[in-house]
Order: sequence, then structure tokens, then C-alpha cells
Amino acid sequence: MRTNIIRNQAISISHHRVNGWTVFEVDGEVDVHTAPQVCEAAVGLLDHGHRYFVLDLCFVPFLDSTGLGAIVAITKQIKAHQGSLHIACSSPRMRKVFEIGGLQQLYDFYDSPQDAIEQAPTPDGLADWPYSLP
Repeated sequence: MRTNIIRNQAISISHHRVNGWTVFEVDGEVDVHTAPQVCEAAVGLLDHGHRYFVLDLCFVPFLDSTGLGAIVAITKQIKAHQGSLHIACSSPRMRKVFEIGGLQQLYDFYDSPQDAIEQAPTPDGLADWPYSLP
């Protein structure tokens, strides 16, 4: 069952659990105005025991550097909780943003949330993730 966390004119964030993963779906632009809401929603889920995330960016038409920073901040929090993170994003344009930001090699990308949840999560999913990024 999908649960809405935030729904306003700028962004919609919801989550549901599948195969041990929390699919964290973002719908809308992730920029300087909405990135704090994305972080807050993810940290709220972490505080409620969710550790294994699929960040679904399939409905995100725009992601700026503040949005990338928010994803890095979320990743650090997930790693601190010994969790895992997969990113669902089929858009080559969106993946290019990660490449330009120097982050493409640091994440596991999947074309859809369904692809990202096929394997059950493991607590060492971010064991090699660089914790010392800016």
C-alpha cells in the first residue's frame, strides 16, 4: 500500500514496501526549493526503521545540484543506518546529471523500481560507498 508523505503543488513523495525495500517515489522537480522536503521525508522513514531504499526518480523531470546534494545527504544517512540504496531512473538525461556531478559510478541504477527490488536487500549495500564526499 502506497503512503503519501508529501503532496503539494511542487512535489509529491510517497513510499511503499516491496520485497524488503522501501520504494521512495518522488514526483516533481528536485531543486533548491524541494530538496529539503525530500531529505526530511527520507530521514523520517529512517527514523521509523526503514533502511533499504529504492529512490524512484522515474517521475522527476528536473534535478539540480541541490537535488544531487540531497541524494548524497540521504545516502550518508542510509549508510549510517547500515542500509542500502538503489536508484530507479530510466532517463538518460537524468543519469547525465549524476555523471556531470561525478556521482554516476557511486550508485546502483535501475531502469525501474521493479528492476531495483528483484534482489532482496542486504545490510552491506553501501559498505563501499565513499563517506567522505563533499
